[in-house]
Amino acid sequence: MGIVVHHLNNSRSQRILWLLEELGLDYEIRHYARDAVTNLAPPELKAVHPLGKSPLLEIDGRIIEESGAIVQVLCDRYGHGWLPAPGSDDALRHLELMHFAEGSAMTPVLLNLYVSRLGDAAAPLKPRIDEQLAAHFGYLESILRPSGHFVGDDWTGADVMLSFPAEIAAMQAAAAYPKLVAFVAAVHARPAWQRAREKGGVYFGS
Repeated sequence: MGIVVHHLNNSRSQRILWLLEELGLDYEIRHYARDAVTNLAPPELKAVHPLGKSPLLEIDGRIIEESGAIVQVLCDRYGHGWLPAPGSDDALRHLELMHFAEGSAMTPVLLNLYVSRLGDAAAPLKPRIDEQLAAHFGYLESILRPSGHFVGDDWTGADVMLSFPAEIAAMQAAAAYPKLVAFVAAVHARPAWQRAREKGGVYFGS
Protein backbone atom coordinates (compact mmCIF):
# COMPACT_ATOMS: atom_id res chain seq x y z
CA MET A 1 0.00 0.00 0.00
CA GLY A 2 2.98 2.33 0.37
CA ILE A 3 2.99 5.76 2.01
CA VAL A 4 -0.03 8.07 2.18
CA VAL A 5 -0.10 11.57 3.70
CA HIS A 6 -3.45 12.94 4.84
CA HIS A 7 -2.62 16.57 4.18
CA LEU A 8 -4.54 19.65 5.31
CA ASN A 9 -3.82 22.95 3.59
CA ASN A 10 -2.21 25.70 5.71
CA SER A 11 -1.09 23.23 8.33
CA ARG A 12 1.88 21.57 9.96
CA SER A 13 1.59 18.65 7.58
CA GLN A 14 3.47 20.74 4.99
CA ARG A 15 6.74 19.91 6.76
CA ILE A 16 5.97 16.19 6.42
CA LEU A 17 5.74 16.60 2.66
CA TRP A 18 9.07 18.43 2.77
CA LEU A 19 10.76 15.59 4.64
CA LEU A 20 9.32 12.97 2.27
CA GLU A 21 10.73 14.92 -0.65
CA GLU A 22 14.12 15.21 1.05
CA LEU A 23 14.17 11.45 1.58
CA GLY A 24 13.23 10.79 -2.04
CA LEU A 25 10.28 8.60 -1.12
CA ASP A 26 7.29 7.76 -3.27
CA TYR A 27 4.05 8.77 -1.57
CA GLU A 28 0.44 9.67 -2.20
CA ILE A 29 -1.20 12.86 -0.92
CA ARG A 30 -4.84 12.90 0.09
CA HIS A 31 -5.86 16.54 0.24
CA TYR A 32 -8.25 18.09 2.75
CA ALA A 33 -9.31 21.75 2.65
CA ARG A 34 -10.07 24.00 5.60
CA ASP A 35 -13.53 25.51 5.86
CA ALA A 36 -13.43 28.96 4.25
CA VAL A 37 -15.42 30.52 7.12
CA THR A 38 -14.29 28.69 10.27
CA ASN A 39 -10.78 27.72 9.05
CA LEU A 40 -11.38 24.30 10.66
CA ALA A 41 -10.44 20.97 9.15
CA PRO A 42 -13.22 19.23 7.23
CA PRO A 43 -15.23 16.41 8.84
CA GLU A 44 -13.79 13.95 6.32
CA LEU A 45 -10.57 13.82 8.34
CA LYS A 46 -12.49 12.28 11.24
CA ALA A 47 -13.09 9.26 9.06
CA VAL A 48 -9.33 8.71 9.16
CA HIS A 49 -8.75 9.60 12.83
CA PRO A 50 -11.28 10.48 15.56
CA LEU A 51 -9.64 13.85 16.28
CA GLY A 52 -9.89 14.91 12.65
CA LYS A 53 -6.44 16.46 12.61
CA SER A 54 -3.55 16.51 10.16
CA PRO A 55 -0.88 15.37 9.52
CA LEU A 56 -1.62 11.70 9.49
CA LEU A 57 0.72 9.26 7.79
CA GLU A 58 -0.15 5.82 6.54
CA ILE A 59 2.63 3.31 5.98
CA ASP A 60 1.33 0.03 4.57
CA GLY A 61 -2.07 0.74 6.09
CA ARG A 62 -0.83 1.67 9.59
CA ILE A 63 -1.95 5.17 10.64
CA ILE A 64 0.71 7.21 12.44
CA GLU A 65 -0.38 10.39 14.23
CA GLU A 66 1.54 13.35 15.71
CA SER A 67 4.10 15.28 13.69
CA GLY A 68 7.03 14.39 15.92
CA ALA A 69 6.28 10.68 15.74
CA ILE A 70 5.89 10.87 11.96
CA VAL A 71 9.22 12.66 11.52
CA GLN A 72 10.95 10.22 13.86
CA VAL A 73 9.56 7.17 12.05
CA LEU A 74 10.51 8.51 8.63
CA CYS A 75 14.04 9.36 9.77
CA ASP A 76 14.45 6.01 11.55
CA ARG A 77 13.30 3.97 8.58
CA TYR A 78 14.45 5.94 5.57
CA GLY A 79 16.72 8.83 6.50
CA HIS A 80 19.40 7.93 9.02
CA GLY A 81 21.46 10.89 7.82
CA TRP A 82 18.73 13.07 9.26
CA LEU A 83 19.39 11.80 12.79
CA PRO A 84 22.47 12.35 15.00
CA ALA A 85 24.62 9.36 15.95
CA PRO A 86 22.81 7.19 18.52
CA GLY A 87 24.04 7.71 22.07
CA SER A 88 25.66 11.07 21.28
CA ASP A 89 24.90 14.32 23.06
CA ASP A 90 23.51 15.58 19.76
CA ALA A 91 21.05 12.68 19.80
CA LEU A 92 19.82 13.75 23.23
CA ARG A 93 19.59 17.37 22.09
CA HIS A 94 17.70 16.24 19.01
CA LEU A 95 15.19 14.37 21.17
CA GLU A 96 14.65 17.44 23.34
CA LEU A 97 14.00 19.71 20.38
CA MET A 98 11.72 17.23 18.62
CA HIS A 99 9.47 17.38 21.69
CA PHE A 100 9.99 21.11 22.24
CA ALA A 101 8.61 21.89 18.77
CA GLU A 102 5.10 20.73 19.65
CA GLY A 103 5.13 20.43 23.44
CA SER A 104 6.36 23.97 24.17
CA ALA A 105 6.80 26.18 21.11
CA MET A 106 3.33 25.64 19.68
CA THR A 107 1.44 26.31 22.92
CA PRO A 108 1.64 30.13 22.83
CA VAL A 109 1.24 30.10 19.05
CA LEU A 110 -2.06 28.26 19.32
CA LEU A 111 -3.23 30.31 22.29
CA ASN A 112 -2.54 33.46 20.32
CA LEU A 113 -4.56 32.10 17.41
CA TYR A 114 -7.51 31.16 19.60
CA VAL A 115 -7.72 34.35 21.65
CA SER A 116 -7.38 36.51 18.53
CA ARG A 117 -10.99 35.55 17.82
CA LEU A 118 -12.22 36.92 21.14
CA GLY A 119 -11.77 40.60 20.40
CA ASP A 120 -11.64 42.81 23.52
CA ALA A 121 -12.28 39.79 25.73
CA ALA A 122 -8.74 38.61 24.95
CA ALA A 123 -7.13 41.67 26.59
CA PRO A 124 -6.38 40.02 29.98
CA LEU A 125 -4.61 37.10 28.28
CA LYS A 126 -2.65 38.92 25.61
CA PRO A 127 0.27 40.20 27.73
CA ARG A 128 1.09 36.70 29.01
CA ILE A 129 0.71 35.15 25.56
CA ASP A 130 2.90 37.83 23.99
CA GLU A 131 5.53 37.26 26.68
CA GLN A 132 5.52 33.53 26.01
CA LEU A 133 5.74 34.00 22.26
CA ALA A 134 8.75 36.25 22.71
CA ALA A 135 10.33 33.80 25.15
CA HIS A 136 9.94 30.77 22.90
CA PHE A 137 10.89 32.53 19.67
CA GLY A 138 13.82 34.19 21.43
CA TYR A 139 14.98 30.81 22.68
CA LEU A 140 14.90 29.37 19.17
CA GLU A 141 16.82 32.38 17.90
CA SER A 142 19.46 31.88 20.60
CA ILE A 143 20.05 28.17 19.97
CA LEU A 144 20.26 28.27 16.19
CA ARG A 145 23.85 27.30 15.42
CA PRO A 146 26.28 29.23 13.18
CA SER A 147 25.75 26.44 10.63
CA GLY A 148 22.10 27.47 10.39
CA HIS A 149 20.85 24.27 12.03
CA PHE A 150 19.43 23.45 15.44
CA VAL A 151 21.47 20.28 16.05
CA GLY A 152 24.93 19.72 14.59
CA ASP A 153 25.88 21.24 11.27
CA ASP A 154 23.54 19.53 8.83
CA TRP A 155 19.82 18.99 8.34
CA THR A 156 18.04 16.83 10.91
CA GLY A 157 14.51 15.93 11.91
CA ALA A 158 14.66 18.71 14.50
CA ASP A 159 15.07 21.26 11.71
CA VAL A 160 11.96 19.84 10.06
CA MET A 161 9.95 20.02 13.27
CA LEU A 162 11.12 23.52 14.17
CA SER A 163 10.57 24.90 10.69
CA PHE A 164 6.91 25.60 11.47
CA PRO A 165 7.35 27.71 14.64
CA ALA A 166 10.28 29.41 12.91
CA GLU A 167 7.96 30.38 10.05
CA ILE A 168 5.50 31.84 12.53
CA ALA A 169 8.26 33.88 14.17
CA ALA A 170 9.51 35.11 10.80
CA MET A 171 6.01 36.20 9.78
CA GLN A 172 5.05 37.85 13.05
CA ALA A 173 8.26 39.60 14.07
CA ALA A 174 10.95 39.25 11.40
CA ALA A 175 13.04 42.16 12.67
CA ALA A 176 13.39 40.55 16.10
CA TYR A 177 14.59 37.16 14.86
CA PRO A 178 17.04 37.55 11.96
CA LYS A 179 18.58 34.10 12.42
CA LEU A 180 15.18 32.44 12.28
CA VAL A 181 14.35 34.47 9.18
CA ALA A 182 17.56 33.22 7.56
CA PHE A 183 16.76 29.65 8.61
CA VAL A 184 13.29 29.85 7.06
CA ALA A 185 14.77 31.28 3.87
CA ALA A 186 17.23 28.38 3.71
CA VAL A 187 14.38 25.89 4.16
CA HIS A 188 12.29 27.53 1.45
CA ALA A 189 15.27 27.59 -0.93
CA ARG A 190 15.70 23.82 -0.84
CA PRO A 191 14.47 22.07 -4.00
CA ALA A 192 12.75 19.41 -1.87
CA TRP A 193 10.79 22.06 0.01
CA GLN A 194 9.79 23.73 -3.23
CA ARG A 195 8.54 20.44 -4.66
CA ALA A 196 6.58 19.82 -1.46
CA ARG A 197 5.16 23.33 -1.60
CA GLU A 198 3.95 22.80 -5.15
CA LYS A 199 2.34 19.47 -4.28
CA GLY A 200 0.84 20.61 -0.98
CA GLY A 201 -1.21 23.52 -2.25
CA VAL A 202 -2.13 26.65 -0.30
CA TYR A 203 0.33 27.34 2.51
CA PHE A 204 0.64 30.50 4.57
CA GLY A 205 4.36 30.10 5.30
CA SER A 206 5.44 31.05 1.83
